[in-house]
Amino acid sequence: MKNIRKTLIQKRKQLDKFQQRQSASLALIFFRTFLTTSYHQKIGLYLHAFGEVHTQLLIEECYRLNKDVYLPMICNMNKKLVWVKVSHHQYRNKRFSLHRLGMKEPTASRGHHVSYLDLLVVPLVGCDHKGTRLGMGGGFYDRTLATAPHRPFRLGLAHSFQLLDQTLPRQPWDQALDALLTPDQIYHFKR
Repeated sequence: MKNIRKTLIQKRKQLDKFQQRQSASLALIFFRTFLTTSYHQKIGLYLHAFGEVHTQLLIEECYRLNKDVYLPMICNMNKKLVWVKVSHHQYRNKRFSLHRLGMKEPTASRGHHVSYLDLLVVPLVGCDHKGTRLGMGGGFYDRTLATAPHRPFRLGLAHSFQLLDQTLPRQPWDQALDALLTPDQIYHFKR
């Protein structure tokens, strides 16, 4: 797993600005269709930081469709994520703080549990055809989702090369995805 993670992270970092823009633009087409054919109102997204598919177009689309946007904040006490509602004004003015792990997060004192969300867009390093997600290794999303009495729809977001042909080992604590959005299409998984 470590070798797969390392290889995929390296491949993500090697993408140039044009490739990133192209991935984000193509992913937006599928994301727009997904949002307009679903009833999701409270949407959890993330701010890209480590070579993931850039999320700004998706976030702007949520605002355009009058969806509520929530961004993750790490709770240092239990190493779980909480979700902070961010207005379009806050997002546009980049009112975020830099977490020590290298990603930006909203500045707030409180957030909502992941159960509050209807849709959760999840970053990943790799994913197999069964919805098993390989993350960065910190376990933040798995820990957070494991305690959710109501589970939001889990939509992974990835570059096309991050969908793996091989089956990843799934541990009991691993939280599978419902679907994966790539610049090529949306893949739905059985749970």
